[in-house]
Amino acid sequence: MSLPPSKSHGRKSITASKQPRSLMEGTDRLARAWHAQVITLLPEAFPGVLGESLTGKALKDGLWQLDAIDLRQFGEGKHRNVDDTPAGGGAGMVLRADVMGRAIDHARESAPKAAPLIYMSPRGTRCTQKRAVELATVPGVTLICGRFEGLDQRVIDHYEIEEISIGDYVLTGGEIAAQAVLDATVRLLPGVLGNEASTELESFSDGRLEHPQYTRPAEWNGREIPDVLLSGHHGEIEKWRREMSEELTRDRRPDLIKNDKP
Repeated sequence: MSLPPSKSHGRKSITASKQPRSLMEGTDRLARAWHAQVITLLPEAFPGVLGESLTGKALKDGLWQLDAIDLRQFGEGKHRNVDDTPAGGGAGMVLRADVMGRAIDHARESAPKAAPLIYMSPRGTRCTQKRAVELATVPGVTLICGRFEGLDQRVIDHYEIEEISIGDYVLTGGEIAAQAVLDATVRLLPGVLGNEASTELESFSDGRLEHPQYTRPAEWNGREIPDVLLSGHHGEIEKWRREMSEELTRDRRPDLIKNDKP
């Protein structure tokens, strides 16, 4: 029985092999590319939406590299099992420590030394714009996508894995969360957006929500663009945008203002 491939997205690719990935050489890295690895039971889910639009173009251009590492290839036995029942009883299944450990060790062989190891988990700290900026400044990241009831705690403790959440809800797996974190980070890499100044005025870039945006036509369904935006007075425009940003933040995300206070 042939094994599914561990996918590499960028200018190089890895083909399927009967030899366990733990015994294969590490994935070739593109020079100067930001290197993302995702350990997942669904490698076919990647790059997904990340292969489209600006992140997809940047992937093709070699500004970043994505390796989807199939956890199943490190499984136990004939059927390559990756999970087992929870110690102490309970519903569901838990990802095995030995299986995940082999996958992580394999990933680290080709990961940049400074790349953090992150587990997508609903109990993790909230992923913020600040964290995305931080991730964009390191040479890459290794993300672990959970499934079932989660991952054996011993793996998290042994590798000192950072846990990150994208919100206060539970998904069926970490793949969507991983793509969200990668999208938030990759778009901040030099050359991806083309206009670096655009990221400086976005929501959360200064701890506030972004002001409303308008474009043509000047009137639509009886609604007009605010006069100040058509005035050509840059000082007044910036003042209006700042005031609207603060107002929206107070109304919709007062917690951001509260967290700003010492």
